Amino acid sequence: MVRRVAVLSDVHGVLPVLEAVLAEPAVAGADLVVVTGDHAAGPQPVEVLDRLTGLGDRVLLVRGNADRWLATLARGGDVRVPDPVIRWAAAQLRPDQVELLAGLPHPVTLDVDGFGPTVFCHGTPRDDDEVVLVDTRLSRWAEVFADLPPEVATVVCGHTHMPFVRLVDRRLVVNPGSVGMPYGRAGGHWALLADGAVTLHRTPVDVDAAVARVAAESGYPERQEWADQYVRSAASDAEALTVFGPRDGRPGS
Repeated sequence: MVRRVAVLSDVHGVLPVLEAVLAEPAVAGADLVVVTGDHAAGPQPVEVLDRLTGLGDRVLLVRGNADRWLATLARGGDVRVPDPVIRWAAAQLRPDQVELLAGLPHPVTLDVDGFGPTVFCHGTPRDDDEVVLVDTRLSRWAEVFADLPPEVATVVCGHTHMPFVRLVDRRLVVNPGSVGMPYGRAGGHWALLADGAVTLHRTPVDVDAAVARVAAESGYPERQEWADQYVRSAASDAEALTVFGPRDGRPGS
């Protein structure tokens, strides 16, 4: 059983914000750091994967849809991707990193003190690219969770880059938000599961300095524009919900 779990998600290859989050005392002191997918699809993929794997057995990496895309592209396959940085990032990875991403699990169930069996996933437990939101209707959640064992009372997901905690017919659902591509507020978002309670956190960063580091250290041709858009959180949560809403199966979409 794990006592204290720090949950990060959607780092998307942004090293300076990841470093700031990992330096948080509650993250550094957690028994386990779980990262719920989309680790390297961004401007600093090699560096981010090295930093995460450098945590050794204190980190558990869960597969995200972008991790699956990176592995496919790096192995010579093809997939339609929404952001050109993904194709660029796939070409930067070392062979060992490609194998790492290709072998990541999804979902993962851990016994967490105060929570019991807890499922960690990216989109949903059944699909790493499925969208659920804070305002997704209960009938949709029932479909998403249909195959979960009844003893699973907590689900931790990522994918949509917006933090929330809500109950879904007695089951607790947590999204820690995004480290590298937050929607709504700049900074590194994460969550802590400890003593049966969930707390959502945001690590403030010097956004100008973080953008400057990405621009200076990445080889991605459009790194300045990418960092200005995503590290600065140019998209609001309201805008993101409008874009993602049709993907959660809501009526009229």
